[in-house]
Amino acid sequence: MMKSLRNTISSTLSPTITNMIRMDHTAVLETFHQYEIDNNPATKKALVNTVCIALEIHAQLEEEIFYPAMRVVSADKSVVEKSVPEHNEMRRLIAQLRSMEATNPAFDQTFMELMRNVMHHVADEETTLLPEAERLLGHRLSELGAEMTKRRLQLTAPRAGELAANSARSFPTSSMLVAAGAVIAGTYLAKRAFEGPGDSRNH
Repeated sequence: MMKSLRNTISSTLSPTITNMIRMDHTAVLETFHQYEIDNNPATKKALVNTVCIALEIHAQLEEEIFYPAMRVVSADKSVVEKSVPEHNEMRRLIAQLRSMEATNPAFDQTFMELMRNVMHHVADEETTLLPEAERLLGHRLSELGAEMTKRRLQLTAPRAGELAANSARSFPTSSMLVAAGAVIAGTYLAKRAFEGPGDSRNH
């Protein structure tokens, strides 16, 4: 009974899965816009690492939760089916970037190619797939959003140190502290949504 109530509350408090996907898109594009060719190599590498981790987590969340839900309800599966090869191409470019130093002349070009692919993918999802999901999934949108929130915590936790290090290298101290505080607060609130009041004794 308590677990069922907790799940209901967390579903109600969670953003819908489509809004979470839109927020991910916005966050990645905002980080991309901070990247400039004349940034110092350490800042470039940190920004690129931040984008790459965010994209990897986002793609995994979509493939595990969002796309399967859409395959069940959508008559036209073409947009979903072409999204997975797009994710694979994105992963190929991420692997290339990880193997390069930021001083490599191909680094900027490879990152720009990644972002062109991402922007094309975002445009497809936001104009076609997300509106279709909101029409077809209805009341399940918040339930899937809660599932995505829980899974995001699991995927992000092992990489928290890496994300914090990238933030420290890529943002001014004041901005980094604000961002870190927001992440910590958001993670705590998300955890509390999935834990009972008595669970805090174990932390």
